[in-house]
Amino acid sequence: MALTGTTVVSTNLSGYPLRRGKVRDVYDLGDEVLLVATDRISAYDVVLPTPIPGKGEMLTRLSKFWFEWLGGRVPHHLIEVIDGKAPPGLETHLGQLRGRTMRCRKTSVVPIECVVRGYLAGSGWKDYQRTGAVCGVSLPRGLRQCEQLPEPIFTPATKADEGHDENISFEQACGIVGREVMKLLRDRSVDIYRRAADYARGRGIIIADTKFEWGRLGDEYLLIDEVLTPDSSRFWPADDYESGRDQDSFDKQYVRNYLTTLVDAGRWDKTPPGPELPEGIVRNTAAKYAEAVRRLTE
Repeated sequence: MALTGTTVVSTNLSGYPLRRGKVRDVYDLGDEVLLVATDRISAYDVVLPTPIPGKGEMLTRLSKFWFEWLGGRVPHHLIEVIDGKAPPGLETHLGQLRGRTMRCRKTSVVPIECVVRGYLAGSGWKDYQRTGAVCGVSLPRGLRQCEQLPEPIFTPATKADEGHDENISFEQACGIVGREVMKLLRDRSVDIYRRAADYARGRGIIIADTKFEWGRLGDEYLLIDEVLTPDSSRFWPADDYESGRDQDSFDKQYVRNYLTTLVDAGRWDKTPPGPELPEGIVRNTAAKYAEAVRRLTE
């Protein structure tokens, strides 16, 4: 999988309104937006000072794959990935945009993270241990950590520009954006997850859970932002899967696990600034992302 070899931590396209997220730099071009996936990585809602070279390109490549794989079945915002040619006026910036930038239709973003869970992991596992449910969705007794759920469940969350997204009930989500909208986005999100999870399982990857974002353009709701990447999903190697324990992963859980050792040792308190990542952690993280992209797209 050939990458450009350019590491991009941040971008600055002068003259265009910029919203800088944890990983993406988003530029407003009027009727369109540019989503630039940098090589920044965040954990515990803190952007770490050490980039993961190639990460932004890999995330963009995978999102492009899924948008195209969904084809005409799901309306989405992607126009093109910037590669050999930059949009007019941005030609001098092609070096930092190439391979990591999606040119997209601009939408009014629905302020709900559409989370679909197929396995009992992360905050869902903690919630289940405490209440027997996940985000208000009751589940059978006796399920084990990382066990596959009888059916995928939809567990929405509020979108936070800074800090942590907050899990909410479906009824609360309906109160924010309307019941008919949430029913539509729930059904679409669960359907995409089911089909993508089946495809990925055939490529040796379990998609344990994922989150989708949607935006409104006119009377239509479009799938937006990144789609089914290691930053927005839990990817597990299928050949090593066993319920009842934590799983190896192709996502940034590897970085979280390293940071947890620092927290447990009292060397970091989960607040900015984040610690530098050792070279081995950076190298292995990049390799995990690359392996996920290879398995799913080649």
